[in-house]
Amino acid sequence: MLLLLLLAPLFLRPPGAGGVQTPNATSEGCQIIHPPWEGGIRYRGLTRDQVKAINFLPVDYEIEYVCRGEREVVGPKVRKCLANGSWTDMDTPSRCVNRTPHSERRAVYIGALFPMSGGWPGGQACQPAVEMALEDVNSRRDILPDYELKLIHHDSKCDPGQATKYLYELLYNDPIKIILMPGCSSVSTLVAEAARMWNLIVLSYGSSSPALSNRQRFPTFFRTHPSATLHNPTRVKLFEKWGWKKIATIQQTTEVFTSTLDDLEERVKEAGIEITFRQSFFSDPAVPVKNLKRQDARIIVGLFYETEARKVFCEVYKERLFGKKYVWFLIGWYADNWFKIYDPSINCTVDEMTEAVEGHITTEIVMLNPANTRSISNMTSQEFVEKLTKRLKRHPEETGGFQEAPLAYDAIWALALALNKTSGGGGRSGVRLEDFNYNNQTITDQIYRAMNSSSFEGVSGHVVFDASGSRMAWTLIEQLQGGSYKKIGYYDSTKDDLSWSKTDKWIGGSPPADQTLVIKTFRFLSQKLFISVSVLSSLGIVLAVVCLSFNIYNSHVRYIQNSQPNLNNLTAVGCSLALAAVFPLGLDGYHIGRNQFPFVCQARLWLLGLGFSLGYGSMFTKIWWVHTVFTKKEEKKEWRKTLEPWKLYATVGLLVGMDVLTLAIWQIVDPLHRTIETFAKEEPKEDIDVSILPQLEHCSSRKMNTWLGIFYGYKGLLLLLGIFLAYETKSVSTEKINDHRAVGMAIYNVAVLCLITAPVTMILSSQQDAAFAFASLAIVFSSYITLVVLFVPKMRRLITRGEWQSEAQDTMKTGSSTNNNEEEKSRLLEKENRELEKIIAEKEERVSELRHQLQSRQQLRSRRHPPTPPEPSGGLPRGPPEPPDRLSCDGSRVHLLYK
Repeated sequence: MLLLLLLAPLFLRPPGAGGVQTPNATSEGCQIIHPPWEGGIRYRGLTRDQVKAINFLPVDYEIEYVCRGEREVVGPKVRKCLANGSWTDMDTPSRCVNRTPHSERRAVYIGALFPMSGGWPGGQACQPAVEMALEDVNSRRDILPDYELKLIHHDSKCDPGQATKYLYELLYNDPIKIILMPGCSSVSTLVAEAARMWNLIVLSYGSSSPALSNRQRFPTFFRTHPSATLHNPTRVKLFEKWGWKKIATIQQTTEVFTSTLDDLEERVKEAGIEITFRQSFFSDPAVPVKNLKRQDARIIVGLFYETEARKVFCEVYKERLFGKKYVWFLIGWYADNWFKIYDPSINCTVDEMTEAVEGHITTEIVMLNPANTRSISNMTSQEFVEKLTKRLKRHPEETGGFQEAPLAYDAIWALALALNKTSGGGGRSGVRLEDFNYNNQTITDQIYRAMNSSSFEGVSGHVVFDASGSRMAWTLIEQLQGGSYKKIGYYDSTKDDLSWSKTDKWIGGSPPADQTLVIKTFRFLSQKLFISVSVLSSLGIVLAVVCLSFNIYNSHVRYIQNSQPNLNNLTAVGCSLALAAVFPLGLDGYHIGRNQFPFVCQARLWLLGLGFSLGYGSMFTKIWWVHTVFTKKEEKKEWRKTLEPWKLYATVGLLVGMDVLTLAIWQIVDPLHRTIETFAKEEPKEDIDVSILPQLEHCSSRKMNTWLGIFYGYKGLLLLLGIFLAYETKSVSTEKINDHRAVGMAIYNVAVLCLITAPVTMILSSQQDAAFAFASLAIVFSSYITLVVLFVPKMRRLITRGEWQSEAQDTMKTGSSTNNNEEEKSRLLEKENRELEKIIAEKEERVSELRHQLQSRQQLRSRRHPPTPPEPSGGLPRGPPEPPDRLSCDGSRVHLLYK
């Protein structure tokens, strides 16, 4: 009575035109219809008087036909009220006919291969489901009333080699089989490829390989199990839902999983998702799992059979590749307690396996009608499960293929309906099924057309095949929560409709990231170090300004004049520029933005380049001039002694000009810009799913090494040459540059510091504090040493001796320099005297020889002619002539000078 009261507002409405309403938003239900002859209608929940009082039944209400006596219903036994005001299957009449004895029915044989063991032991539940379907079909008089379906089956063990043996037994042994029903994909591939040679239709209940959708290769293949590629749109939808852009895969090397993964790769690529790592294995997944761990895989799609799944997750537990940071996507056809089943091939306990698989996601074809409405067999999906469970020998969770059992059940019904249509509903207007043989393609073609047009409600849902013979279905999404699977949604890929129940749970409270969250952090220069060096540099600039001022103020003093003060001024300016380069050298992203970084880079380069050219170039020019004047051959001195100051300035200008030209070309052709150096990731101490990615800013250009080679090569040669010149002139004393020894000492220090610092800073470029400390302190120390060595002695001399007080005192105190000039002239005169004395000695030796010859001639003459006595008056004195007092040389003539 309560049900009647609830339905009364609907029942008491007047009927529409013709007694049947058309679809509309105010549909009143379905008009009551008449029962078949010799039969009646069972109205559930209503009495006969209540039925007489109403004209319409509500939407989704079901009626059941019943027959009297020994008669049975032929046609739909149950009809359901649809939303459009009509009843289901109204195009097929329901009749009550007499029962036909089974002994008069002709047998039609089905050859089946059930995998009772192996990679997928689906036959454990699918075989009982097929047997139950055969019983239900054979008990119906409206379907194949003249035929009885019988089953001949073998255990394929999901092994193509084993299946080959049984396939030929089925084909070459009587009776003739009208259809073949393989199970797993590898066996179906073999059977479907060979079946066309025998004009056989192949109907699979458990094959999911995408390769089987190839109509050219498998022209007679159908399957109530959807293709494995039907999982992929669901997976992609979930990746997009949770914002994952990077995934990894691990697969067993079989055709079904390889082709499924190829399809997934195409789909994720279209969705802008990347498969970063793709691992595969044949029997041992240890190494691929380790690779996934090493490659930081987080979102992992696993494609393998149930037995291999236990091996994979045992390794997953060992590698700790589970927990709040990881999500595994598996195939949903495994038994519900697959991870608890004892497996001697693994060495993990049940507790360890349970911990490893917690939280994983499964995508599963909807294999059981969730609406729980009555199917063509007059059973609801729940009634089917209960009936099948009673037939199984063990618990459903421990029975392989329990998930696919509804597909196997509906496969028999699809076959029975197709054969019924082929035979014309009993052989009266169609072909005779008993006439089928392996050479009769006509019957095969009719069965194919009938199978291709199948459309009925099964216990697994609506059964319909696409153009490739694959079942179209919804996808069920489940998650393992607390050791049991929970439904979290459905997905209809044909309509892109995701029905979400919001019951998903995550170990970490939320879906994990698809990769370790990388936090980029820049390594900035230590501010304490930067400030300390900046203070030293500032003090150095102050010192340079003081030295420059001192030199300019005392430029009239002869002692300062004799040190080439203009060159010293350039040295002080160069040191100031070099010290100023310390400031941009220490600026990084902590102080400036990305846009200002190129200007800072150029400032570093120009200040250092010009500072070196002015500071070191002026000292190099001094030492080069000293070496040129005082260490060359004597005959080339005269023109070098006349070297004018402008030539010194021109030399410095040449060095500066070369730097300016090089830097300008560098800046125009390949300017410096901001580059980022990335270091190895660092794991934080906290247990969070992030890693630190240190980065360091550099000033660089595309051809940085080439430019540095040119710059450092030129400067290095200049430094080495400066050391050589300073060593060569260490003992020279000259008035024109009276501080060249101090210049040499400064050159030594600058060269050593530069030659050591340049390569060290290049090596330490990845350590910002050490590189800055080496470079900046080298600049500071070299500048300090140069300024102190060149200017402090001059200050001390002038302060202690007061040489700037008067010109007279300056003249007296610069007498030493004048004496030095006199000594130089004296030394030259002495050398000329020694050369003249040598010539005189040679001439005296010649004169002595002539004198000896003359005496010998006189003695000989006196013997021949005795001398006559001298005359008493006038004439020359007697005796030998007196020796000359000295010789005078004039050209080639020798004059004897007498006293």
